[in-house]
Amino acid sequence: MSLFKQMIEKDWFFYIVRCCDDSLYAGITDDINKRLKAHNSGKGAKYTASHRPVILVFFEKYSNISEAKKREYQVKSWPKDKKERLISS
Repeated sequence: MSLFKQMIEKDWFFYIVRCCDDSLYAGITDDINKRLKAHNSGKGAKYTASHRPVILVFFEKYSNISEAKKREYQVKSWPKDKKERLISS
């Protein structure tokens, strides 16, 4: 199976983490545990590297990377209070 086909056909996750300063960071991954470890070791993203530690507060599962990216794009445009409502739901 090609790498492209594997990326499309595997499960992907949209996630939100809460940073130590109460800010929120949203992203996508195909392995939540590995991604959280990366964020908390300072290697996950430039933003979270300076806002550690982070904790997972929300995630959704998608059947392909395209759908996960669409959700990430949508939620990243929201104000924090709307993201907080999503987390609370």
